[in-house]
Amino acid sequence: MSPFSLLARRPLSVLLLALCAAVSVLAERAQVTLLSTTDLHGRILPYDYGTDRPAEVGLAKIATLVKQIRRQAPDTLLLDCGDTIQGTPLAYYFNRKDNTPVHPMMAAMNALGYTAMALGNHEYNFGLGVLRKAQSEAKFPWLSANTYRVGTDEPAYTPYLVKEVAGVRLGLLGLTTPSIPNWENPENYAGLEFRPLVSETRKWVAHLREKEKVDAVVVSMHSGVEENLATGRMAPGDFVGENAALALAREVPGLDVIFLGHTHRDVPSLVVNGVLISQAGRWGDRLSRADLTFDRPDASARWTVFAKAAQTIPVTAAVAADPDIVALAEPYHRATQAWLGRVIGRSERALDANTAHLQDSALLDVIHRVQLESLGADVSFTANLNLRAQVPAGDVTVRDISNLYIYENTLYLVEATGAQVKAALEHAARYYRPYEAGKTAAELADRSVPLYNFDIAEGVAYEIDLRRPVGDRVLNLTYQGQPLAPDRKLKVAINNYRYNGGGGYAMFKEAKVLARSSTEIRDLIIDWVERHGTIPAEPSANWRLLP
Repeated sequence: MSPFSLLARRPLSVLLLALCAAVSVLAERAQVTLLSTTDLHGRILPYDYGTDRPAEVGLAKIATLVKQIRRQAPDTLLLDCGDTIQGTPLAYYFNRKDNTPVHPMMAAMNALGYTAMALGNHEYNFGLGVLRKAQSEAKFPWLSANTYRVGTDEPAYTPYLVKEVAGVRLGLLGLTTPSIPNWENPENYAGLEFRPLVSETRKWVAHLREKEKVDAVVVSMHSGVEENLATGRMAPGDFVGENAALALAREVPGLDVIFLGHTHRDVPSLVVNGVLISQAGRWGDRLSRADLTFDRPDASARWTVFAKAAQTIPVTAAVAADPDIVALAEPYHRATQAWLGRVIGRSERALDANTAHLQDSALLDVIHRVQLESLGADVSFTANLNLRAQVPAGDVTVRDISNLYIYENTLYLVEATGAQVKAALEHAARYYRPYEAGKTAAELADRSVPLYNFDIAEGVAYEIDLRRPVGDRVLNLTYQGQPLAPDRKLKVAINNYRYNGGGGYAMFKEAKVLARSSTEIRDLIIDWVERHGTIPAEPSANWRLLP
């Protein structure tokens, strides 16, 4: 008796199981691994230039993880979600002080074999010349499907990349937060416009599916989750459309995976409307990994996603730095350290910024002094940009000042009224939640509001009473010893981020510009300390929190 005769005599259920097994054997499977970094901000070595100590961050450690994964899963792509060429003294030095060599981040990413990178907003901090030089040095495309040449439908960058991996056709789409004009000086993005993320993604995904015939669409975007998942509310200080991950997942058909950036959050795995979402923290402290399994019934059919999962892998002390990346970075590191170690002045005693958002600080007053003197201002606004900033007693170096002012901001002098000054201080005071007896000011800080959005003023005196309602907390606001009249016109020093409305400071956005400096505020401070020789050790005591 033949085997087929025996099979024919079995029950129907057994026949169905056999048929399913036969189909399963015939079906094809493919496995693709996607890796993503984001917000590297110039970090290559596992090192903190501010503290001059090792740190569990950077591309050298990420490289070790990537190489391990590639050995296990050869069908792997490596992506980045932007804010890559700015953020450390090393990146600053080779953007501004010596822009001749290959950009250190591009050298390291080329060595690591990146597939593509989405542009972030901080790529624009040093202007289009620095941006385009770094882009030209990359051996991988910089993607941004929603950035166009002004007044045209011509993409300013490559919108997408199609890669065939393990026989699967993948569409890799790059996106950039469209809020850049709210933060950046116009000349730094001249000729460009940034269109809304949802409509542009819908257009390009349809193109990838219908014209390019891709089997899956993977987004690398410099934008994050736009709402608190527990409350559904947008984060304070965010602009509408700045972050749009949930909107994309909910409203754009045809997406499979979204890698996020911009918000510096660790999002190991989030599934929204069937779309897998992951974000790798910041500074190379994590690596996102998404594993996609595809299947198809036979070679003539299209691949479909059968399963997908994501995780973020932390960079820990147990992860060794890759020696090839370390060796590549060493010349850049030596030059940076030599610049940072230069002595520019002295301080009578040790100062720090650890409590500069809780009480007036001599160290933050240095920033105010520079801003007031540089452009002849009446009033200066700045924030505590780095809680870890400190100046030792004795020699003060470039490193100390670089750690005090960590952003590439430039200085604006604007004409503003007393009412606008008060509005800015009231806006800043939102940093604190309503007063609760027994709690310290530090305990009342609202952690959903970034510290860099709590501006402090010099040139005026005032009190912030946390017992009063938000919007009516600033008391006893005076200028030159007299109550500040709402219609009094003042020359106010602010940075470009504030002038463009960053952090929700819309009261300065239309202010008349009296003067501006093209030199970064950090360099203005370095020059000031070098000229004066000594950092004042006592704060002006012009503001305080109540009670």
